[in-house]
Amino acid sequence: MELLVLLIVLLLPLVLCISAVAALSRRRACVGSAVHHDGQQPIIEIRDPTIARRALMDHAEALCNRPLNLFPVALVSGRRRRHSDNITSVPYGPRWRALRCTLNAAVLHPSRLGHMDPLRLEAMDNLVADLRVRCRGGESEIAVRDILNAAVFPMVARTCFGGGVDDGHVRAMRDLLRAFVLAVDGAKDFAGSKTAKLLHWRRWRRFLAFRGRQAQLFLPLIYARRWNADRHLLRHTGGLTPYLDLLLDVRVPVDDDDDTAGGNNNKALRPLTDDELVSLLSEFLGAGPGTMVSSMEWTLAHLVLQPEAQKNIRREVDAVEGALSEAHVRQMPYTRAVVLESLRLHPPIPILLRDVPDQAGAAVIGCPATTVLPPEGARAHFNLGEIGRDKNSWTDPNAFRPERFLAGGEGEGVGLVPGPKEIKMMPFGAGRRACPGGGLATMHVKSFVAALVREFEWAPPSSEGDVDVDLTELDGFFKVMKIPLRARVTLRPQRA
Repeated sequence: MELLVLLIVLLLPLVLCISAVAALSRRRACVGSAVHHDGQQPIIEIRDPTIARRALMDHAEALCNRPLNLFPVALVSGRRRRHSDNITSVPYGPRWRALRCTLNAAVLHPSRLGHMDPLRLEAMDNLVADLRVRCRGGESEIAVRDILNAAVFPMVARTCFGGGVDDGHVRAMRDLLRAFVLAVDGAKDFAGSKTAKLLHWRRWRRFLAFRGRQAQLFLPLIYARRWNADRHLLRHTGGLTPYLDLLLDVRVPVDDDDDTAGGNNNKALRPLTDDELVSLLSEFLGAGPGTMVSSMEWTLAHLVLQPEAQKNIRREVDAVEGALSEAHVRQMPYTRAVVLESLRLHPPIPILLRDVPDQAGAAVIGCPATTVLPPEGARAHFNLGEIGRDKNSWTDPNAFRPERFLAGGEGEGVGLVPGPKEIKMMPFGAGRRACPGGGLATMHVKSFVAALVREFEWAPPSSEGDVDVDLTELDGFFKVMKIPLRARVTLRPQRA
């Protein structure tokens, strides 16, 4: 026992020293230091919308790639690394354009939004029915994030795979991807050095195992769809073509070092590898629901705190006869203003990443000429929340005021995609590599919020405590409420 105590006494200063050095490294990097520590790239943080516009739009060619490893620890390494990219991580070029066009053709092009009505309306009806059951006693206090996840994920899964995936498989995918997002946020603890990996070796191994678990879930669905002779006939039924079908048909340029090239002919095309398919499906199923649920929760939190805004939405939605189709929701300006204001304050993705490969890229984002980058370059972190709250762009920027986005307001004409002259907000990024799903996600958020406000009254929880709705943000994979929203939900008498 005495030996153990002595060992702890001797090792404790060493552990504290290692932690302090790692913390100092992160701190210096976050303020834009070009000093390279522990094998990590320096980080340059951008909060100025003028610099963001110059970097992402005026000089997009200098900063058109994201860092090679988006996660703190690479999930796939070695020769497989280049053939396991998704749209977020693939270098800008022909392969990125092929993948981006495929995604747009699936569901994200504006002309396709109306085709999502059946899936969206079914998900909204299921959510409303669930809440009606919970409110049989008059009212119910609910954990908002949980019910939103349960409603949104099956809708996105069916968009991805079509109707050929059962409920059990959908739940397994939802649980795995939710666990993966939490693991990514926690991976920072062991990503800094080999010493950190040794100290957290169990968590490190569990994190690396996620790739294999994703493959176990997705590959059987991929193989079944790939060899289904009738899958092309399904496209003539008038339904939405599953994203997976389009991925199976797409052909991307062969890389120079690809064993299937048959030489160095860059004009040759190839199908996507299994690794790429798993990455692309994981991206679609992870980013889509997470973005929408985060935005819905923040929006409902503000409506709980501002009953008048809730009433304004209700007046708008009560004027709609029948289902809340995409065409009806587009005619609801106040609901749109509420969602835009929520996105301005709480963009679902807190940080936009860009690779800064050289001194020219560093100059674009305002680094002085004396800045010396390490050989592997640096990372630019565009803080989307700070850019949306810029005091030079908005009056009282931290206040929730949907009226900004109505006719005559200071946000009139401001939308999800920044205009060519200025950036006042960019909740889904800007420029060539802006998130392609922003329009679809926002339509879903507006529709779900409208349906929930039409059917129910939303109020702060009735439980005792000092804090009823806490708007403290937690930045991780998504920008979420640090304390998940709980709300008191009451069925409106006229909807009973």
